[in-house]
Amino acid sequence: MTHRPARCLPSLLCAVLLAAGSGAGIADDDHDRARQAVEAGQILPLRTILERIEPGYPGQVIDVELERDHDSPQWVYKIKLLQRGGALIRLKVDAHDGSVLGHKGRPPRGPQREKE
Repeated sequence: MTHRPARCLPSLLCAVLLAAGSGAGIADDDHDRARQAVEAGQILPLRTILERIEPGYPGQVIDVELERDHDSPQWVYKIKLLQRGGALIRLKVDAHDGSVLGHKGRPPRGPQREKE
């Protein structure tokens, strides 16, 4: 059973904030940087990212992190999905355009798989 991204948004936002840092000051600072990046057009909002990946990677979102790659200024969403049958898949998504940079776990099902 898949869940619509909008239903999971409040808990995902909380997960992103908690994953951003262990101290309250760090979490607030990371949240502010992420918000500023969205407002500046550097990254897409999480809701948009989830809507874009859902057709090719169906499943229930169980964890989301927003990070910067160490070698570049690129923002990356790291998303864990629980798919039908209990399979876990991890996605690395470009936060600027929503393209999937890589995945670990079972290969994608649905429209994305048919293109290969």
